[in-house]
Amino acid sequence: MRVSPNWKDYELIDCSDGERLERWGGVILIRPDPQIIWSSGKKNPLWKNAHARYHRSNKGGGSWEMYKKVPGSWSINFKNLKFNVKPMGFKHTGVFPEQAVNWDWAAEKIKAENRPLNILNLFGYTGCATLACMDAGAKVCHVDASKGMVNWAKENAQISHLADKPVRWLVDDCVKFVQREVRRGNKYDGIIMDPPSYGRGPSGEVWKIEEQLYSLIELCIKVLSDKPAFLILNSYTTGLSPAVMEYLLNVQLVNRFGGKVSSDEIGLKVTDSGLCLPCGSTVIWER
Repeated sequence: MRVSPNWKDYELIDCSDGERLERWGGVILIRPDPQIIWSSGKKNPLWKNAHARYHRSNKGGGSWEMYKKVPGSWSINFKNLKFNVKPMGFKHTGVFPEQAVNWDWAAEKIKAENRPLNILNLFGYTGCATLACMDAGAKVCHVDASKGMVNWAKENAQISHLADKPVRWLVDDCVKFVQREVRRGNKYDGIIMDPPSYGRGPSGEVWKIEEQLYSLIELCIKVLSDKPAFLILNSYTTGLSPAVMEYLLNVQLVNRFGGKVSSDEIGLKVTDSGLCLPCGSTVIWER
């Protein structure tokens, strides 16, 4: 399992009985996680001294219960990047901390290439991966179907002092955007994508990852440059194991560009137990 050792402002303190106990800067949050099927006692006193807890609803969604005053939003640091976080609907905060291992990998790859790179970040969310690539010296095109998320990403670039770096912020359906880029003849040296299991585009377009991932990768190949550096594919969909996604990229990329494919789970180290909580799967093709 790949785990980032570089967090200081985020910590997975403990996990038990379907919940995570987390520190986001100075704020302690309890959030549900259905894969935490064990009971380890919740011995840490912070379980009873958290700022807020997210409760799922039987009708879908849920809500936050505030035990202490929580700011409307606050910022956390990762290396020299800064991200705004806040308790959102559906338990999210605007940052998936386990993804830091992929931000680090992409940044190091960009630096090692020692040439100008044009990177496409699809389903870019609040821009953490985009900022890591910008900070490493790449030009980035950031695409997400949510205007709110793209605006959030712009705010993160601003507070990270990267707003003057070359970047395009686009609110668009990712599949339709790539289709247009194919027609326009635009090319990218690297692609990062974290597609949802299910979602809708700005005009109500339905996305189901199991049905559309193969065709999306096939489409993205058409916008890769003649000398692409990498493609990173992340998934939280249970049915898409690392091995399945590795096979997919081998079939579609290695035969055409050479290189190699690697895959693994990504996760977070749990402070109290010393174990690692799996949080998703990532497959990487690199030339």
